[in-house]
Amino acid sequence: MLPILFLLLCGALSAQVRSTSELGAANLPAQKIGPNDLIAISVYDAPELTRTIRVGADGFIRLPMLKRRVRADGLLPAELEAAVAEALHAEQLLVEPVVTVTIAEYHSRPISVAGAVRNPVTFQAAGPVSLLDALTRAGGLGADAGPEILVSRTQRGEDGKPATLVQRIPVRGLIDAADPELNLKLAGGEEIRVPEVGKIFVVGSVKKPGVYPVQGESETTVLQMLALAEGLVPFAAKRAYIYRREAATGSKHEIAIELKQIMERKAPDIPLDANDILYIPDNSGRRIAVGTLEKIAGFGTATASGILIWRR
Repeated sequence: MLPILFLLLCGALSAQVRSTSELGAANLPAQKIGPNDLIAISVYDAPELTRTIRVGADGFIRLPMLKRRVRADGLLPAELEAAVAEALHAEQLLVEPVVTVTIAEYHSRPISVAGAVRNPVTFQAAGPVSLLDALTRAGGLGADAGPEILVSRTQRGEDGKPATLVQRIPVRGLIDAADPELNLKLAGGEEIRVPEVGKIFVVGSVKKPGVYPVQGESETTVLQMLALAEGLVPFAAKRAYIYRREAATGSKHEIAIELKQIMERKAPDIPLDANDILYIPDNSGRRIAVGTLEKIAGFGTATASGILIWRR
């Protein structure tokens, strides 16, 4: 009799294993379940209840023959096992149900990486992920990456309402200094954005017109930009112009500067903002309209080298 019972038990276990394997459960690292996740539920000796189920957008799942739905959102797989077993027992479908829950696919833990990276990407946090892991998945920082990385998370405030928290991570501290505290742990739901470095456009009577990145976090000035542009050409005008767009209002400014006095140290050097256009006309006094300058600056951004070709 005992050998027969043993064979029957082995057969039941084999069928149970087959039914679970047919579901294709991936058994990913145990994390809290969220909406749209795909989970595999296996109920011992109840093949009609063993199946894959996608969690609804409201966080609930429905099993056949159960009158009420079971909440899965926010539960670990082991906690969902207990909840399903309790529901089956409460509705008197099974006396002592044995339930196994595994994760087949995560869809509730997206991490997106965008901006100045080589390959913008969105992926699911199926396990522990760090900020450097996410940047590596995006192919690393691009050549035009700025000095900071912005990490946005949505959290619930004290009033229970969702609020977005933005952390600014310095690139030098994260990568060059390898500060472990800056290598944030990501759990899914984060948005990582790498802003491009600010640029200043230098056009007109200089030896090397072009688009130049803002150097570091220090102040960038007119003389620094002239040095990068390798100085003035002969017959450059004594007065130059800065064209600036206000980010808040979108309005445009024209700022006249006494270039000769600055170069002779008779006037203070003028700081420049990102996206400023520094225009040095020739001494004939000819000037270019703002629209034409913006078109030229846009051309310089679009070229692979970022260098403007200037002909008079």
